[in-house]
Amino acid sequence: MSYPAWLALLSAVVALGERLSPARPSQPTLRKSLPWDIVYLVFNGHFLGAGLAVSFAYMLAPVLDGSGVSALLDRSWISGWPLAAQAAAAVIGLDFIQWNVHRLLHAVPALWRFHQVHHSVVDGEMGWIVSFRFHWMEAVIYKTAQYVPLALLGFSGEALMIHAVLGTLVGHLNHANLDWGHGPWRFVLNSPRMHIWHHDFNASPTRNFGIIFSSWDWMFGTAILPDHPPARLGFPGVETLPPDFLRRSLWPLRIGDR
Repeated sequence: MSYPAWLALLSAVVALGERLSPARPSQPTLRKSLPWDIVYLVFNGHFLGAGLAVSFAYMLAPVLDGSGVSALLDRSWISGWPLAAQAAAAVIGLDFIQWNVHRLLHAVPALWRFHQVHHSVVDGEMGWIVSFRFHWMEAVIYKTAQYVPLALLGFSGEALMIHAVLGTLVGHLNHANLDWGHGPWRFVLNSPRMHIWHHDFNASPTRNFGIIFSSWDWMFGTAILPDHPPARLGFPGVETLPPDFLRRSLWPLRIGDR
């Protein structure tokens, strides 16, 4: 099954879960920002991903091959592993890379401007669909950091598809209007109870950078999990972001107000 088909299926399943057991029953399903979130879902979930895959295949891969670096590595080492082993290595390794990139998106002011688009989620908007509300440059940064080791080590396409599907599912759940994240699994997997604190308006410092696994945050001291949700979502200055997809795509590129 193709990734867009998986995306549609997972979106429908998590959306149904929100309808059946919402953590915030008063939160409206239909809201003013929903049409733009659908645009983000379609663009970032399909067109952007496909475009980056083609770009990396035809631009970055020849550069790596021509540099001689890839010749120093035996790609058959990982490509010869069973699919389950490749998938496990890809899920764990790529998630750790994403965790570090996510920290940089908050720590580096120039990168934070792009990441602010994702943190524009405010009260009444936190739901599965906002997992795809992010600036296209953020995807470029994440994918570049992931593609280089993948291209050099030779993971199979099937293993990477498993990582993409699992990452999409957990990303949907992290942002979903659900009260999940109880029990001992909270020390291993990310959850909506944990990730909503990453979107805390008053976060100082920001915590809970995990994508699939919460374990990185617990291991490196960046975890927080109170027994109640934050009082407010967003960030100081969130009201200055334009509401529509196009202007938000251009907004971080402004020269002034740095």
